[in-house]
Amino acid sequence: MLIDKDPVHAFVPYGAVPVAGATTGPLAGLRLAVKDIFAVAGYRTGCGCPTKLATSDIAVTTAPAVERLLGAGARFVGKTHTDELAWSLYGMNAHFGTPVNSAAPDRIPGGSSSGSAAAVAADLADIAVGTDTGGSVRAPASFCGLWGIRPSHGRVPLDGCMELAASFDTAGVFARNAATFERVVAVMMGDDADDRPEEPRWLTPTDMLARLGDAQRAVYDAHFGGLDARPVAVYPAGGADALYEAFRILQSCDAKRAVVPFIDASAMPLPAGLDERVAFARRMTPEDEAAGNAVRDPFAAAMDDLLGHDGVLLAPVVHDAPFRLDAGRAVFDGFRHYAIKLLAVAGMARLPQVVFPAGTVDGAPFGLSVIGPRGSDRWLTRLAARQF
Repeated sequence: MLIDKDPVHAFVPYGAVPVAGATTGPLAGLRLAVKDIFAVAGYRTGCGCPTKLATSDIAVTTAPAVERLLGAGARFVGKTHTDELAWSLYGMNAHFGTPVNSAAPDRIPGGSSSGSAAAVAADLADIAVGTDTGGSVRAPASFCGLWGIRPSHGRVPLDGCMELAASFDTAGVFARNAATFERVVAVMMGDDADDRPEEPRWLTPTDMLARLGDAQRAVYDAHFGGLDARPVAVYPAGGADALYEAFRILQSCDAKRAVVPFIDASAMPLPAGLDERVAFARRMTPEDEAAGNAVRDPFAAAMDDLLGHDGVLLAPVVHDAPFRLDAGRAVFDGFRHYAIKLLAVAGMARLPQVVFPAGTVDGAPFGLSVIGPRGSDRWLTRLAARQF
């Protein structure tokens, strides 16, 4: 890493290797941290996994998504910690430890882009790159009081990035404030293909809101209550449970192709939690995948119809603030299932979702978000920065 001190354990302690980039541009002067599943020239790519790290060559080229930011003047300061193989939501790595959530030091930072979020929250970086498959930018942004985005699926190239679940993987970014966030999104996403209206159609997803408690709903109402929003329902037949189960199946089918072969060939040890996800993935069949797609495809089409060209969902990110590091086993086992029932809406529909700081619940950050039409990433970011 290229910083002197890392009091929040955000960065992988690689030897300092300068990374070439432009000295001028729209991101000039901004410090950039990069999740350690992206290739960065001069560095290994450990993916939060000792076995991956041991077998990783030093990269000779940098991932295009990262090059975009370097070419715009951002200054690379280091690679950041991630959950092992980027396959978790909490930010806790059994091998390398847990980055500190500066906004709530007794709470989880969220994963798998935990180090990137922790670096920005602690002002060790101004912007950071993460990935979001099931919520790995959006949850840490909410938990650490940051701006973050899961882009439209396919919007940002993932060459030079570890694949977890190709039909869900995206590359997003974090920032501490709206102005910086708009700058980095502009560079990372490029221009939207279509112009959109100055004013959106605000939509309130009533079935998503039903998953919030009173304190969480109070934060939501404080931010969105004054908007003229039309109530809508978004979940498919079978509700949130059906959407979550289809997501779980499809992510696991993707991971069975991309990650499980490495796990099996290396005979690497699996920590608690990851072992269960890997075991589930191994059981997936073509029939399971077909059943998952039978939910995803019509759901995505219905969401496209609902949002049209100008619809924006005023959506919760997750159901609660980050839990405490010393929480009981039941919390650890259950939290992600509740969270993904909200996070899966944008992921299954391949839509962009912008997260922003909104308030606190039980003394810890609780973010909110907007979900927009596919391909509306820049427009959605401008709306959020202007309105919230």
